[in-house]
Amino acid sequence: MPHLTSTTGGATGASGTIGGATGASGTSGGATGATGTLWGATGASGSATGTAVRTALGVPGFAHPLVAPAQWATLARPGTPLDWVALDVAGGPGARPDPHCLAAADPLHHAGVRVLGRLDLAQGVRARADLLRDAHRYLDWYRVDGFLLDRCPLGRGELDGVRRVLADLRAITDTAHLVLGHGTHPHPGYAEHADQLVTFSGSWSDYRWSQVAEWTADHPPERFCHFVHGVPRGHLEEALRVARWQGAATIYFTDRTGGRGSGDPWEAMPGYWDEIVSRLGTGVSE
Repeated sequence: MPHLTSTTGGATGASGTIGGATGASGTSGGATGATGTLWGATGASGSATGTAVRTALGVPGFAHPLVAPAQWATLARPGTPLDWVALDVAGGPGARPDPHCLAAADPLHHAGVRVLGRLDLAQGVRARADLLRDAHRYLDWYRVDGFLLDRCPLGRGELDGVRRVLADLRAITDTAHLVLGHGTHPHPGYAEHADQLVTFSGSWSDYRWSQVAEWTADHPPERFCHFVHGVPRGHLEEALRVARWQGAATIYFTDRTGGRGSGDPWEAMPGYWDEIVSRLGTGVSE
């Protein structure tokens, strides 16, 4: 995913880092007791009940519109089952307004798609004042509809600091859609304060055997996002089935790969973009 920068406003009085981040726990805090079934799906929300669940795409962030103009234009096509698209100008909103990014975001706004500004929490060590400065820039320059708070801490000890950041963002704009980018299951308390949690972000080889934390069954699938790279075309339906059974209604699957020397797997559209859009269709799966 592309990365971060910087005006004032709303930052006065905000001091220090997000809080309690040093020594942040690398464990999920909520995943203990996860089921031992193949998908870890027993009791997962929206799974075995047969309830219709709207499945849509959350795009973690394409490359800059100057590098990938056609891909940004494709996102605004009518009927694309999008939940939201993250915008990362230059590791954040950039040092000044970028007309190319504004031109890429505007058609999405007109199509009714939420555009989220990407904020890097740096596992809790980033100063709140810097985060609020970037949030104001995203709102003033790109009229974003909320924020993807990437590299979000996981542990109980960091929860209060993240909660304060979310409260600060809601004070700036009370309509903000707030997504916490943990990448794995955090302490369950985080679910009480954000609109969505990214509870998986990683490779297909890990995802296909992953287990869901049992506490997620207390929440609807619309609260959870899964981002998976390296998904072969022939396993696309299987990946959708895993997300459905684990209770994640916002997904992004790509055949691009990450890892050393491979670049950012989210920067380019998957080779099977049209196929996944067709499979999701209206975004409802049983």
